[in-house]
Amino acid sequence: MAEDKDAGVPDAVPDGIDAARAALNRVRRAAEARGEVRVRATGPLVADPNAPRPRTRQRPAAGYSGRDPQGLGSVVSRMVAERGWNSPVSVGSVMSRWAELVGPEISAHCTPESFEGTELRVRCDSTAWATQLRLLAPSLMDRFRRELGDGIVTRIHVLGPAAPSWRKGPRHVRGRGPRDTYG
Repeated sequence: MAEDKDAGVPDAVPDGIDAARAALNRVRRAAEARGEVRVRATGPLVADPNAPRPRTRQRPAAGYSGRDPQGLGSVVSRMVAERGWNSPVSVGSVMSRWAELVGPEISAHCTPESFEGTELRVRCDSTAWATQLRLLAPSLMDRFRRELGDGIVTRIHVLGPAAPSWRKGPRHVRGRGPRDTYG
């Protein structure tokens, strides 16, 4: 292998051509011919020890400098807080994370229907589950307070199953309807 006298880096050999190394060596030789000084990773090789050192930029102290890369979650959280969207985002998280917040058993029988102000309206598929959810409401409120923050949900309004409408069909009867037939 032939050594480059000027740069101290081996040149490309004919049987194992290394095009990148050969190009790098050509560029280094051209720079040295112009009088430029090569800078190594460990520090510059200065021909004159009394020559002034080039000014280097001081790095800021450890910590956040404002330009450091950040995770997407922290950027979105900061944006939500700056724009005052905490409450609407928390409302959306109640609706989207319902199964996670209340558990799979309750979410199988009760679904959030609407969110008005700080009141959550929940529809249950049976009166038994509506009663059960009314009994569990204080513990659910504590869970919402821990997971979402204080003041997001202040009341849970539990609704039973929707009754069928008796106002359908061509033989609809005006008045109170079939109330006395169910004894």
